[in-house]
Amino acid sequence: MKKRTVSWIMTAALGVGALTGSMCSANLVFAEEQTEEQNAESEEETEQTDTDDSVMKIGALKGPTAMGMAQLLDDENYEFSIVASPDEIVPMIVQGQVDIAAVPSNLASVLYQKTDKNISVLAVNTLGVLYLVENGDSIQSVEDLKDKTIYASGKGATPEYALTSVLEANGLDPEKDVTIEYKSEHAEVVAALAEDQTAVGLLPQPFVTTALMKNENLRVALDLNDLWESSVTDGSKLVTGVLVARNDYLKEHEADVDAFMDAYKNSVEFVNSDTEAAAEIIGNHDIISAEVAVKAIPQCSIVFMEGDEMQTILSGYLNTLNEQNPEIIGGQLPDEDFYYKR
Repeated sequence: MKKRTVSWIMTAALGVGALTGSMCSANLVFAEEQTEEQNAESEEETEQTDTDDSVMKIGALKGPTAMGMAQLLDDENYEFSIVASPDEIVPMIVQGQVDIAAVPSNLASVLYQKTDKNISVLAVNTLGVLYLVENGDSIQSVEDLKDKTIYASGKGATPEYALTSVLEANGLDPEKDVTIEYKSEHAEVVAALAEDQTAVGLLPQPFVTTALMKNENLRVALDLNDLWESSVTDGSKLVTGVLVARNDYLKEHEADVDAFMDAYKNSVEFVNSDTEAAAEIIGNHDIISAEVAVKAIPQCSIVFMEGDEMQTILSGYLNTLNEQNPEIIGGQLPDEDFYYKR
């Protein structure tokens, strides 16, 4: 994968960063010799790493996509990289630094298109985690959002398209009937709600739980996941996150990947059934605090869906996004090879 391809993906879906450095001129010759030696050593280490298949490398995002892996985080058979945002995990996947990763569902489709179909979806791991919250209790239905100001983050991403779909499906024009103001961070949405008591906020879990713990006047007014299922699509669900694998790794380690899927499924069952124990592990790994995790887990829609069920709900969701803006899924719908079935 060429660097320009990596940059394209990160620019189109997420954002790009750069790293620069300098060298003292007095030690230039010596430094150049050291650099050549280090590069040679680095290449040898890379070759050794590439052939070391004893540890599976897993990437995940802080929040629900990593919370479902709680039971596996201390397993020595896996090496986890838990990062704060998708733009950190994209190059890790494209450059082969991780073998399997938990990513936003639309990003999986983007990666599939831009890596020459070197990505397969193994399972859906997170359903709807988006909620509309308000001060008070004036919002009982989507129709009650008319003439309201909605603060949200996620402009140009899943939150925007999910909200737009729900509004349109319930007869509201997103541009005329409501005022949507997008913020760069979830924390800014919470702050805006504190200043404007009549506004509504669109937030994901576990930020909803964090906000409710800080402001006793806030309440969850509407669940976008329920609204999506009841009014937007037939048979589809609001799919927030998925588990993907690099196909070059999958082809060489299919049995190992299948074993990981079994272990991950068991972990999801553990997280949902023993929230206190799971929250302690989640807190220990600095995903979110244990205090927030124990309250947020029941609302985080952490699941494990594979096979035909996975394809049905994910393809339906991607098709809805495609109808609104094909670019958010990489320009076109992925084909059958996108969906891994064991």
